[in-house]
Amino acid sequence: MSREQDRLQALELKAVWAEDLLEQLNLSVYRQAQEIERLRQQLAHLRQQLRDGAAPAQQPDPHDEIPPHY
Repeated sequence: MSREQDRLQALELKAVWAEDLLEQLNLSVYRQAQEIERLRQQLAHLRQQLRDGAAPAQQPDPHDEIPPHY
């Protein structure tokens, strides 16, 4: 192989690697956007519960709490 062919092959490998990395990053951003939207909806629901004066859906059991001396 000539030097130019080696350089071209190296550039092609870098381009493939960069495309794969970009795809992975896009998928991560998409998943994070979904999670953010889910959390926004959950926060809006909790705010509405507070406005309505509703008690939280689940009260912690006092027996599960760690005593203050721990």
